[in-house]
Amino acid sequence: MPIRVVLASASPARLNLLRQAGVEPTVIVSEVDEAAAEADARERYGDLEPADIALVLARAKAEDVAEWADAEDAFVIGCDSVLEFDGEAFGKPADAAEAIARWQRMRGRTGVLHTGHWLIDTRETAADDPDAAGTGATLGATASTTVHFGDLDDAEIEAYVATGEPLRCAGAFTIDGLGAPYIDGVDGDPSNVIGLSLPLLRSLLAELDIPFSALRP
Repeated sequence: MPIRVVLASASPARLNLLRQAGVEPTVIVSEVDEAAAEADARERYGDLEPADIALVLARAKAEDVAEWADAEDAFVIGCDSVLEFDGEAFGKPADAAEAIARWQRMRGRTGVLHTGHWLIDTRETAADDPDAAGTGATLGATASTTVHFGDLDDAEIEAYVATGEPLRCAGAFTIDGLGAPYIDGVDGDPSNVIGLSLPLLRSLLAELDIPFSALRP
């Protein structure tokens, strides 16, 4: 039997990535307060790098959903993306004005998109049932991809922001949607920029001696 997957994310892009790889997850959106989770992590650990912020939030989302009854007997995957630009971490812009200002800074330059991934195996372990296959694992990692932004003029930026798409995306852009013409290229895993690194997910599963194919029906 395939391993049931629960995606702790409302992102259609992440859902589509898994489906394109042959995985049909159950979607359960976490109720994590991201600002509170980040503040708590800073209080515990001090200053966080942008890549660390992505991992902290991914873990918080996975742990929240793993407590839900609907997430029993599954692999729960939590993800969060942030853009590192000029040493700062950026999530979704608050409004159109912020998205325009951000693109005016980014155009013709590069940033790094970090996506944190956290995986929790909620299946029963041998300690509960000798025949159970659960590992009891909780593990994660962050994937990072360099993004080269196109040199847009103000009219192009305003037209793109007017579509509303940048307001729904970490970093205010996509490479698989309306923003694709405005990205000159990426160095690294493109699925990571979309929101979930399939190669990293495979590597995390491999640490548990589980093949990626075990997630497919």
